Amino acid sequence: MRVIGPEEIRDVQIVIAAAATDVEGRAADELQNYMRLITGVEFPIVADSAPRRDREILLGRNRRLDELGIVVDWQALAEDGFTIRTEGERIAIFGGSHMGTLYGVYGFLEDFLDCRFYTPEVRVIPRRERGLQLPANIDTTQVPVVKFRELYYTIARDPEYSAWHKLDHHDTDWGMWVHTFHPLLAPDDYFEEHPEYFSLVKGKRIPNGQLCLTDEGVFRILVGNLRKRIVGNPQAQYWSVSQNDTFGYCECDRCAAVNQREGTPMGSILEFVNRVAAEFPDKTISTLAYQYSRPAPAHLKPADNVNIVLCTIELNRSRPIATDAGAASFRKDMEDWARITDNILIWDYVIQFSNLVSPFPNLRVLQPNLRYFVDNHAVAIFQQGNREVGGEFSELRAYVIAKLLWNPDADAEALVDDFISGYYGEAAAFIRQYVDLMHDTLTASGKGLSIFGNPHAPTDGYLSPDMMAEYNRVFDGAEAAVGKDQPEVLQRVRIARLPLNYAMLEQAKSRVAGAGGMFRKDSGGGWEVRPEIRRRLELFTELCNLRGVSRVTEWHTTPDEYRERFLKLLERTPLDHLASGRPVDFRTPYSPKYPAAGDQTLTDGLRGPLDHSFNWLGFEGSDMEVVVNLREPRTISRVSADFLQTIGSWIFLPERVVFEVSTDGEHYQPLAEVGRQAEEREGGTFAETFAADFAPLEARYVSVRGVSRKTCPDWHIGAGGPSWIFTDEIVVQ
Repeated sequence: MRVIGPEEIRDVQIVIAAAATDVEGRAADELQNYMRLITGVEFPIVADSAPRRDREILLGRNRRLDELGIVVDWQALAEDGFTIRTEGERIAIFGGSHMGTLYGVYGFLEDFLDCRFYTPEVRVIPRRERGLQLPANIDTTQVPVVKFRELYYTIARDPEYSAWHKLDHHDTDWGMWVHTFHPLLAPDDYFEEHPEYFSLVKGKRIPNGQLCLTDEGVFRILVGNLRKRIVGNPQAQYWSVSQNDTFGYCECDRCAAVNQREGTPMGSILEFVNRVAAEFPDKTISTLAYQYSRPAPAHLKPADNVNIVLCTIELNRSRPIATDAGAASFRKDMEDWARITDNILIWDYVIQFSNLVSPFPNLRVLQPNLRYFVDNHAVAIFQQGNREVGGEFSELRAYVIAKLLWNPDADAEALVDDFISGYYGEAAAFIRQYVDLMHDTLTASGKGLSIFGNPHAPTDGYLSPDMMAEYNRVFDGAEAAVGKDQPEVLQRVRIARLPLNYAMLEQAKSRVAGAGGMFRKDSGGGWEVRPEIRRRLELFTELCNLRGVSRVTEWHTTPDEYRERFLKLLERTPLDHLASGRPVDFRTPYSPKYPAAGDQTLTDGLRGPLDHSFNWLGFEGSDMEVVVNLREPRTISRVSADFLQTIGSWIFLPERVVFEVSTDGEHYQPLAEVGRQAEEREGGTFAETFAADFAPLEARYVSVRGVSRKTCPDWHIGAGGPSWIFTDEIVVQ
């Protein structure tokens, strides 16, 4: 162990080259600042032409390295790698051509002086005013195997956090990122006069799909438009020529022939992209292997200056990709790409996008997945987290991922421990217990974990009522351990508890009454809101706003908007009507993707919110035809059903709803056909009531048939794909 006493510390100087680079200058400033905070002494920064001292910290390329006989393989350090080594009483920190020396300084501070940068607000800078203790001999080199490391979390936008954790940002080197077909050849500019430039889908040219990539006009115009962009931004190296964020690839004879030859729609894309890349040999042209284009082609190979962005959007997050049976097709695609190119950027997804503040126990798959990507030629990785402020364990997940991007072989569990102990203080043991308990329960359930899931799906697994109660007991202990005398740490614990509150609120939406339900019977036999639901909603909103949570769902729904919608849902008290609790015969089956409460959904009295994930039965690509059995003849005069529309999720109102009744279940009497009132193109999310009012009559069986359009219209982004209809309750009065 090398001990540098308080008097010796005052003799240390930082040495950089007289013509130091900006990065080396920044590295010196950062080291000087941190050493002042650690030791209380400001180390002077001097040029390598200054007189030597016995104790120096040498940064970057400078004459001292040659004078000391330190031989450096600069090429091996590449852009971001670094070396830290001791030479007598001197410490040398030097790195690659891009950020290596700065990263070396941060590595020195973290690995040898125990500094931590958990968040921009929470850092650990140990005080060492009585001297420093360092290993007697240091000789360590770190060169990242992942050359481009982007963490798409709000916290990573902080420049100090990003630099400390050695992260990249695509806006530095990328002129265009992804989904660029239409920015490079806009349908508003070309479709009317040249529909042949755009996808032929089911015999029709559509403006909202992809491009016809075998059309020479498309190639000529796109290359011309791309060239203009490159001239305007010559410093950018990477330029994306990639499919739009939808389906609808071209099925014309020429495109189909290429795709058939290559065994994948990627065939026509890669053939086109390779041609574009040949026009710009000094640039890297990137394209997506995403959804329908994910499989690699049978014969084509990417050109040397073509980058493949391979996306994992469909995958389960409860088990590692390398061993999950459900990931077999992705593994084939990944390994096929690895055989034909070394230039792969992985676009991975690490949160639950449909519910940003929901429990999402995926920490145990992060390291094995990154290791799998690297083993299969991924040289760049983009980890898509939460673009909004906040989210479930956003600080913890960001910290762990950042460390793993730099070193995919790091001990992920140790990283979790490091963060939890430093960030949650005396509550750390409880937070760790909660993390382990939820992950263990998910593993034991054998169930999957979807980035588009919700807190209702795992109610028989890791978010079961019993487990939710146990998690809350753990958090009670966490809050008690911190106490009110540590308000900042207590707030962090309460923020970590937010996902449990959110899950309980969301689960309540699908429960009429009973434990965890939204409503209860009042003394008069009517329905009233359970007081704890209102209290939990107010606490959730308050804490979200205190933390600065900007969205609870990707792209939309602020905490205040969530509260407002929830309060409106509470106004929709359960319905007591003639069909309540009665059996339903499904003449067309509902989709297992959106089963709500199953067969009882349409007569449980509970109406759905403006969210198709709860209390709405979904029917994909088919009509909805059901028969309600009232069990005995009843006098009725009105039948109604609400249907949902949210065209962004491919959900449309029925074209019309047909109501019929019967006394024997065989012979039906028509009541009414009710058409839709809202326009088919109307956006947003809303419900419309379809109702038949008629003179009182006796009936035992009530038939309701919602006539679906079955496929998305030509103008829709999902043109030709199956459309949905959703309904929540058949009301008979």
